[in-house]
Amino acid sequence: MASADMFPNVSFSDVNAAAASEEAGGGGKAVFGLDAASGAARLSLVRTGADQAMEIGLSLSDSQIFKLGRTEWLCVSGQTEAKPGVEEKLFSRAIKVVLRSEAESKAFSLAFQRWKQQMTSGKAGEPLENGSIMVSKSKFDTKIEASSAQMYFHYYGQLLHQQNMLQDFVRTGTYYAAVMENRSDFEGRVVVDVGAGSGILSLFAAQAGAKHVYAVEASEMVEHAQRLISGNPSLGQRITIIKGKVEDVELPEKADILISEPMGTLLVNERMLESYVIARDRFLAPDGKMFPTTGRIHMAPFSDEYLYVEMANKALFWQQHNFFGVDLTPLHSSAFDGYFSQPVVDAFDPRLLISPPTYHTLDFTKMKEEDLYEIDIPLSFVSSIGTRVHGLACWFDVLFNGSTVQRWLTTAPGSPTTHWYQLRCVLAQPLYVMAGQEITGRLHLVAHSAQSYTIYLTLSAKMWGVGAEQGGILQTSTAKLELKEPYYRMSQPQQYMPQDQQQPLSSLQAQGSGQQMQDGLSPGITVGQERDSAAFTR
Repeated sequence: MASADMFPNVSFSDVNAAAASEEAGGGGKAVFGLDAASGAARLSLVRTGADQAMEIGLSLSDSQIFKLGRTEWLCVSGQTEAKPGVEEKLFSRAIKVVLRSEAESKAFSLAFQRWKQQMTSGKAGEPLENGSIMVSKSKFDTKIEASSAQMYFHYYGQLLHQQNMLQDFVRTGTYYAAVMENRSDFEGRVVVDVGAGSGILSLFAAQAGAKHVYAVEASEMVEHAQRLISGNPSLGQRITIIKGKVEDVELPEKADILISEPMGTLLVNERMLESYVIARDRFLAPDGKMFPTTGRIHMAPFSDEYLYVEMANKALFWQQHNFFGVDLTPLHSSAFDGYFSQPVVDAFDPRLLISPPTYHTLDFTKMKEEDLYEIDIPLSFVSSIGTRVHGLACWFDVLFNGSTVQRWLTTAPGSPTTHWYQLRCVLAQPLYVMAGQEITGRLHLVAHSAQSYTIYLTLSAKMWGVGAEQGGILQTSTAKLELKEPYYRMSQPQQYMPQDQQQPLSSLQAQGSGQQMQDGLSPGITVGQERDSAAFTR
């Protein structure tokens, strides 16, 4: 039988209406063990004393814990209340537990998870029989849908997608330069490659003189990585490939440096940054380095009449009154909203920006994993021209903060194009602004279990002219977009045209039924035949 885990001198209190005003009493102890009668894993909280005697028992089969502070935890367990002649009631019981130190707090959390996972099976409270196999969900599995994870690892398990990334010279060349220019950070050091893919970054680290590299990869790409590394024996003898997620695998030693390429569209798509931060907490030695070290999301409002017209025209199909005898117009509004819920991924001319950009910094060396669950960015710009604002343009860069050279990898418009391109959130209802007018708003990113984010964008134009000093909002436009479902606008990009030459919406010709789009926009909007197109260059 497993020996019990005991934590002396803890404070705890029952969090409910009756006990809400009571302070957590000290002098108690928390004990993890097996229930004598059922053999189920159990947490017992015991406090002795004439005035504050209390004992609380929680079955771990249906319990969860939530961190409230550095040493504070909330234990929530399902309970039942049965009275003669009364229907049984189900409710949750919450107990606040306070440990003496951060070290004890971490040990308490680990003990809770260990007893819960090792001592219970699929049937609540039933002890595992000898020879039973129990599959417990990892941290990754609890927050990511299985179907999304399966597609994700299948995608990165194919060589053609690895080739697409390797052929991104800006990406691969910048990583190579960052490593080789900072040999002193790698020579004789232990390196962990997080999400190693083909193993190219592990090979770079070995070239820079790493003592040993642990390449962690969860997809089937590990087979190809092993062949590639074996084919380079002078480097491969110092590389160990480990198949699994960084949330689950164990390493024999701490790392002096982490290297990874965890960036997705808008930096955060695919939610691999969370795994990068988890790897830091699990594997990186104190004062260790991370390549990349920090990331920045850059944002600026833009004006692009061609793009707006293109997106609005996509919904014209649903303006047909007689599609083989069927009126499609009832679905037009939903289709219009659907197209504008797609962020646009393409490479655009930086002259479309109407204000200097701002940026939001993510420090990978200090941030918590939970900081990536929800990202809230306030926006403030001053328009440099009078025009229509069609939305918010975004891109990112990351810094490799080496001891010798600091090198940036950027995806900015006007810079050499990468496979990330840039991203634009287009407003269904543009704003009108004057030169010098302030534009404010908010970019709110909320993570979800499909390994991506929902984007909530609000842009407002502040009052202009007389009375502007008193504040106030003149116009506001909002958008809700799905980062996982972008519009990849990779072909036929439009040649830049100065703002004063772009046709305003009011001069565009209406086609079709003449029925008005939502928000008073014309259903058929086309641009004159002088519209030019240019071949995409990467």
